[in-house]
Amino acid sequence: MARKDIIKLLAGFKRFKEKYFETENSVYQKLSVGQSPKTLIIGCCDSRVDPAIISSASPGDIFVVRNVANLVPPYEIGGGFHGVSAAIEFAVTSLKVENVLILGHRQCGGIRSLFSENRQDDSFISQWMKIAKEARVEVLNKFPDADLETQCKQCELESIKVSLKNLTTFPFIQKAQKERDLNILGIYFDLEEGKLWEFDEKDNEFKNIEV
Repeated sequence: MARKDIIKLLAGFKRFKEKYFETENSVYQKLSVGQSPKTLIIGCCDSRVDPAIISSASPGDIFVVRNVANLVPPYEIGGGFHGVSAAIEFAVTSLKVENVLILGHRQCGGIRSLFSENRQDDSFISQWMKIAKEARVEVLNKFPDADLETQCKQCELESIKVSLKNLTTFPFIQKAQKERDLNILGIYFDLEEGKLWEFDEKDNEFKNIEV
């Protein structure tokens, strides 16, 4: 990172401290004791899609885990480092969130990599994106002659459905749905048009959210 970028970040922290932290000090004093967010958002690490900014959330409102392409892996046991699964488990079993929301978005680089002819199969990204290979196959079957932009957008949507399905493979998710009606949502953010779309499981389609 260039030195000027670091200075910009530090200047941003100074503004935050002066204009927010000090004026909302009571909020942070309360949060210093603990957190009780109502919603877990599983979002993409894309710099253009910040869940807190998109939702205008205040500190303590949302618990966020971000990864390439906002994917949820299927439930697995055994060794390995399961960062996303651990975050979901903590949010559901310890924080007892009421909602789990998968936030996908337009122009996702991770999804686009699934259609790249130059992808390296031994890279961390390629291994991670195998979670969404089912979505890619579905799109290529449905839209074999579509252009790349259309296929990528459809795969962005389809991958949300894959992650929603994977969520239900976790025993603690099943338990929370049964015992306290945990709400699970799939949302798609069109960053070009500034619109949100929600997956309707009954109709198996994404519908525009009017706000």
